[in-house]
Amino acid sequence: MNRIFLSFLTLALLAVAPVLGQSFGSTMAVSGDQILAGVAGGPVSSGSVYVFTAGAGDAWVESSVVKATDMNDGFGRSISVDGNRMAVGAPGASTVHFFEKGADGAWSGSGHLSESDIEGFGGGVALNGEHLLVSVSGGFRGAGSVHAYRWQNGEWMSTGALAVESEEEIPSYAAAVALHNGHAVVGAPFASERAGAAYAFRFDTMANSWVTNGSPTPAFSSGGGSFGSSILLTDGHLVVGAPGHDGRMGAVAVFDMDADSGEWTFQSRIAPGTAQRGDSFGSSLSTHGDALFIGAPGTGGHGVIHAIGLSSLSTAGTATMAMWARDLPEGASFGANIAVGSGVAAIAATGMDNRSGRIVPFAIAGDGSWSQGMSFFRDPDGYTSITGGMVECENDEAAGFPCRDVNMVSFLDMDDLGADRGVRTNDIWGWEDPETGREYALVGLTNATSFVDVTDPENPIMLGTLPLTETARPSVWRDMKVYKDHTYIVADGAGQHGMQVFDLRQLRNVQNPPVVFEMTNYYDQIASAHNIVINEETGFAYSVGSSSGGTTCGGGLHMISLEDPANPTFAGCFQDNNTGRRGTGYSHDAQCVVYRGPDSDYSGREICLGSNETALSIADVTDKSNPTAIAYATYPKVAYAHQGWLTEDHRYFYMNDEGDEPQGLVEGTRTLIWDLVDLDEPQLVGEYIATTTETDHNLYVKGNMMYQSNYGAGFRVLDVTNPTAPVEVAYFDTSPVGGSGGSWSNYPYFKSGTIVVTGGSNGLFILRKKELDL
Repeated sequence: MNRIFLSFLTLALLAVAPVLGQSFGSTMAVSGDQILAGVAGGPVSSGSVYVFTAGAGDAWVESSVVKATDMNDGFGRSISVDGNRMAVGAPGASTVHFFEKGADGAWSGSGHLSESDIEGFGGGVALNGEHLLVSVSGGFRGAGSVHAYRWQNGEWMSTGALAVESEEEIPSYAAAVALHNGHAVVGAPFASERAGAAYAFRFDTMANSWVTNGSPTPAFSSGGGSFGSSILLTDGHLVVGAPGHDGRMGAVAVFDMDADSGEWTFQSRIAPGTAQRGDSFGSSLSTHGDALFIGAPGTGGHGVIHAIGLSSLSTAGTATMAMWARDLPEGASFGANIAVGSGVAAIAATGMDNRSGRIVPFAIAGDGSWSQGMSFFRDPDGYTSITGGMVECENDEAAGFPCRDVNMVSFLDMDDLGADRGVRTNDIWGWEDPETGREYALVGLTNATSFVDVTDPENPIMLGTLPLTETARPSVWRDMKVYKDHTYIVADGAGQHGMQVFDLRQLRNVQNPPVVFEMTNYYDQIASAHNIVINEETGFAYSVGSSSGGTTCGGGLHMISLEDPANPTFAGCFQDNNTGRRGTGYSHDAQCVVYRGPDSDYSGREICLGSNETALSIADVTDKSNPTAIAYATYPKVAYAHQGWLTEDHRYFYMNDEGDEPQGLVEGTRTLIWDLVDLDEPQLVGEYIATTTETDHNLYVKGNMMYQSNYGAGFRVLDVTNPTAPVEVAYFDTSPVGGSGGSWSNYPYFKSGTIVVTGGSNGLFILRKKELDL
C-alpha cells in the first residue's frame, strides 16, 4: 500500500467542475464511495457515466452505468454532483440531464433541460444548491458562454447569462466555471495573449439575476500564464490556477472577499518551493474539509498533487505537502484532474496509455491516510474489423459509413493493426514488391509503423510492427516514404527519433505474423522531423520540419542521398527565409520532382515545392551544394500552408491550408489551385470550396483524380479533368459521428486500384472507387 497521511483532512462530497479534454478522467466526480467518470461516447456507442466502486484488494470495478439516451450526443462530456443530485451535459444535443441518487446508491433520471438554439449547450455544468450554470465552450480562440438557471416551482428557470461587457470577444471565455453559494467565477485562460483572466459574478436575489462582481487579478502575471485555467470557490476564498506562469512552473492565486466592495481581492500566491519549469502547478483544484488539493501534472515527468490547509491560504509563503503515486510512467500527467470525497479520492492521469488516460483511486481511512489502488479506465465502444468480403456502397452507406461511389473492401481496427490503447493512425504509404507483385500498406501509428499485406484486399494480413526508436517518445506525427525496396520513417515532436531505415523485403517471408521487426539502419543526422519527402527518380530524400537536434536546416529541406539505400548520407540544406512563421524557411511538407512542366527554363531540373506555413516555396535543388530559391507566393486568408501535390503534367499545384477552416477564415474546406506555367511567378488561379467545413489534410493526384483526406469528412475524391474547377465525384466518410476518426492520409497509387486510408483512432480503411477507369 502507498499510504499518505494528511492530519488536517475532514472530507465531504465533491462536485467537480468540468475539465476540457477527452482523456479518461478529464470528467469525473466522487459521490460517497463511488467514482463517477464521464465518457462522451465513441463511434458506435452512446455517452455514459460509469460508476466505479472498490472491489477485492486494490481493484476498482465498474458497478453500474448511467445513460440518458442511445444517441451519440456527447452525454458525459461534463458532470457536476451536489449532494445526491447530478447534472450531466450532452452538448451534442444541447441538453443537460439530471439524476438523483437513491439509498441503494443507484442513480435514476429526474429530468432534463434543453436549449436547442444554443449549440454546444452542456459542454460544462456546475450545480450548487438552487443554482445551475451551463457553459458552452468557445475553444482557444473563440468566446464561449455561460447560461444560468435557478430551481423555482419545481423546474429550472433561466436567470440570464453570465456575460462581460467587452469591445472584443474574450478568447476561451467559459473554459472554466466555478459556482458556490450564490457566487460564480468564469475563467478565460487564453485571454490577453494567454496571460488569462477571471470574471466574478454574484446572484442578486431581489433582481433574480446574476450581476458582475469584478475581475479578480493576481499581483503576479505573465504572458502565457493561463490564469483562469482552474477555479475553486469556498465559503471564504476564491482560488485560481495559472499553470502556465513562469515557464509553466505554475502558480495559484488566493483571493478573499473585500468587506466594503464585496469584490474579490488578492491575498497570496501559492507555489511549491521546489517548482521547476513544466510542472504546471495549478492545473487542477479541489477542496474538502480543511484541505485544498492542487494538481501539478508535469512535476517529475509524471505528475504530483499538493495539499495545503485552507486556514493557511491567506498567509504568504504557505508551504504545501507533495503527494506522489507509485508506478507512474513518464508523461502520466497525474494530477490533471482531482476529485475527493469522504472516503475516496480519484486522481486523473490523463497522459497514461498514449494520452487516453486512467484514474488512479485512493481509499481514505478515518485517520486521514491514503491507500493507492489499481488504476482503471473505460473506453467507449469502437468499430471492429470487417474482412472476408467487400461491402458495397449502397444508398449512400457501407457498413454504417456514409459514402458515394466508394466501396469498403475491408477494414482493420486498431487492435488488428497491433496498436496499444490510445494509439492512433497518422500517415500512410504503400509498396509494391517488384519481384512478387504483392502490395503492402505502411501504416503510421503513434509509436510504431504497422505493415499490412493488402494483396488480397478483402482479407488483409497484418504482418507486424516496427516500434519507434529507443531514444524517441510516442508522437501523433509519423511519416514514411519508399525508395528501392526500403522505407524511411520519421516522427515529429518525438525527441531523438532520427530516421529509421527498413528493408521492406523482410515482408516477403514472415512466419507466424504478426511479428515485431527491427530496423535495418538508423540515420542520426536529424532528431524529430515532421515529414520525409523522396524523389524516387533521383534517389534523394528530404527531411522537412526537422527539430530537436541534429542538422535542422532551419526546418527547411535537409537533403539526404539514398545512393546506397540502406546507408543514407547527408547531402546539404536549403531554406527560404522569406517563408515560415519564424522566417527560417520551415517547410511543413514538400514534393520534389524532376520537372517536366511548361516552364522550359527549368526542364529536367530537380524542383521542390514546399508548403511552408506562410507561403508556397519553389526551389531548384539540382545542385545539392548550391540549391537556389526560385519563388515564393502567399495567398489570401493564409493560416497554415500545409501540404500539396502537382498534377501529372506539372502545370498545376493543389495545396491545402490546415488552419483556415478551424479559424473560420473560409466558408468550406478550401483547396488552393496554383498555375505554374511560369515557376518564377506562380499564380493563384482558383480555390475549390467544398460543401463540408472540415479541416483538410493530405491530398494526392493520380491521373485526373485528386484524393483528399480530411479530418472530419474522411476520404474525398475530386475530378480535376478541368484543373481549375475540381468537382467532387466520390467520398467515404471515415468519421460519421465526428470525434477522432477523421482521415489523416491516403495512398491511391497501387496498380490494383486498392486505396488505403488511415482513419484516426478508428483504424485502416481499405477502399476501392467504383469506376476505376476515371
